[in-house]
Amino acid sequence: METVKAFRGATTVDANTREAILAATRELLTEMIARNKIDPRRVISVFFTATPDLNAAFPAEAARQLGYNDWALLDSVEMAVPGSLPRCIRVLIHAYHGGPGQEVQHVYLREAKTLRPDRVAARD
Repeated sequence: METVKAFRGATTVDANTREAILAATRELLTEMIARNKIDPRRVISVFFTATPDLNAAFPAEAARQLGYNDWALLDSVEMAVPGSLPRCIRVLIHAYHGGPGQEVQHVYLREAKTLRPDRVAARD
């Protein structure tokens, strides 16, 4: 029996450029889908946030570049909390997936690994 699951991920970019934002977001989405064996046809929605220092592109565009044109996508600006990780993109995917006991692997890449070291896999 499939249930709705939520998958979190985050990454960072070195610069506020369109290509850096889109490349990092494509990498993150690809890794999240692969690690969790998410069927893209079963995705309900994807919510993207970017820190206020990233405004050269909408991260959701990366999902469309990967061909996910049927997903409900939403971009937002992350809260500007003093001392928080700069140039960070976060993703939250909601999808029908597996059974209630199937483990979810949240994905943290690049400098975002510091956000949740308890959730970084050994292969990262």
